[in-house]
Amino acid sequence: MKFYVGSGMKNCELVNHYAKLLKENGWEQTHDWVKNVSDDISKDDMRKYASLESQGVVDADVVIMLLPGGRGAHIELGMAMALNKKIFLCSTTKEDFNIDNTVAFYELPKITQLVGNAEENVKKIVEL
Repeated sequence: MKFYVGSGMKNCELVNHYAKLLKENGWEQTHDWVKNVSDDISKDDMRKYASLESQGVVDADVVIMLLPGGRGAHIELGMAMALNKKIFLCSTTKEDFNIDNTVAFYELPKITQLVGNAEENVKKIVEL
């Protein structure tokens, strides 16, 4: 199974942890955007990275979004929805899905909400 993990840049370590766990289950990562995170990025770099990240979503069978997500992660989520990808929205807390904190799109039927740590969520993802 091919996967893409999106999130906010402050979650790079968690993205890497999810990717490691999924790879240990024999899954293939379509794009590792974390390796490109830097304080010194030009607009040309951003265009290149956006293209690579977009292709990562396109090539994935499953798109996993870790909350909190940034603006780019929500664009990737929109792409995944438009491409009818299987989507898992993961959080360590139920509060991200409370009515005061959530986004209406998180409630669509094509999105599976998971609450737990990385190991628990990856186990559910692999089972589904």
